[in-house]
Amino acid sequence: MKIKPLADRVLVLPAAAEEKTQSGIIIPDTAKEKPLQGTVVAVGKGTKEEKMELEEGDRILYGKYAGTEIEVDGETHLMMRQSDVLAIID
Repeated sequence: MKIKPLADRVLVLPAAAEEKTQSGIIIPDTAKEKPLQGTVVAVGKGTKEEKMELEEGDRILYGKYAGTEIEVDGETHLMMRQSDVLAIID
């Protein structure tokens, strides 16, 4: 399925949550924290007031409660506004 975000929205594939701690303790699914970084999969064209700064393939940081979860080809993605993105990771 191909999804094209509109206006200033971006589609993000969240990074996988940590499975183990540095000491080797396995973290159960219920205790895993939501990842706060991911990869941009698709971007909109922006708006008249705000041009699109993000590109497909950018690794980003976003807020804890940013975006709306959607299912795309069996994987959970986040649809969010560009303004919800905190930074691009180099």
